[in-house]
Amino acid sequence: MNQNNSLTSVDYQGYLITSLKDRDEAIAYLNAALSEDEDSFLLALHNVATAWGFSNLAEKSGLDRAGLYRMLSASGNPKLKSLTSLLRSMGLSISITKDPKHSAA
Repeated sequence: MNQNNSLTSVDYQGYLITSLKDRDEAIAYLNAALSEDEDSFLLALHNVATAWGFSNLAEKSGLDRAGLYRMLSASGNPKLKSLTSLLRSMGLSISITKDPKHSAA
């Protein structure tokens, strides 16, 4: 048997959560997800919140922990105020830029 076949696979979710504890990694991950679509962004934000700790972020943002879970769930639809509070608790902010996919009106 080939030795490479006997290696166990890496726990991707565990690796992802660990890597997202780094602010620069989290920023790149969130920006990549945001360029895809809203659902991808919310899933990415959920993963970053998992890495940084929901309880910790709830305390820093002034939002309740259960509300954060609901907000970042598959059916979540966060208000802008809640989203900016969460991002600020991470030391992040929202920025508006030109969309390269659309020409000027």
